[in-house]
Amino acid sequence: MNGPGRRILLGRVLGAFGVRGEIKLESFTEPRGQILRYQPWVLRDARGGEREVSGVRARETAKGLVARFPGVDDRDTAEALRGWEVHVPRSALPPPAEGEFYWVDLEGLQVQTVEGVALGTVSHLFATGANDVVVVRGGDDGRERMIPFVRPDFIRDIDFASGTMTVDWDPDF
Repeated sequence: MNGPGRRILLGRVLGAFGVRGEIKLESFTEPRGQILRYQPWVLRDARGGEREVSGVRARETAKGLVARFPGVDDRDTAEALRGWEVHVPRSALPPPAEGEFYWVDLEGLQVQTVEGVALGTVSHLFATGANDVVVVRGGDDGRERMIPFVRPDFIRDIDFASGTMTVDWDPDF
């Protein structure tokens, strides 16, 4: 699942900004302007259509990034990109520091409790503001569980070599 061809979602086109082809861009990187360092991008629409783009420039505003895509020179062309996602190859990201990881690297790990009960597979993670949450799907009961990503309280161990995440979590919850 985390093979060499794996792509990472880094942002999304929110729509046109003004009449000269500028684009409101949502960035999932921290800081948000960091998204510009990972070009070229693969833009993907909701139907799975893709196109590659490079040479995107942007400026930060109080409400987010305003970008200029090469070849997008008017509002209609910019608006046509609304909803397109910005992806890059996983290999484009720098290696994480010791003891750190990207969320995407957790996707696909098998999740088990400290007692050895299989809960399923990490589907994805999301931020709530208070803490991040791991979404685990499957397991013997086929349920979806949302486990707070709080180490070491709930997330006890992450072992990439064995492909497992060990959690202190009640299987019935």
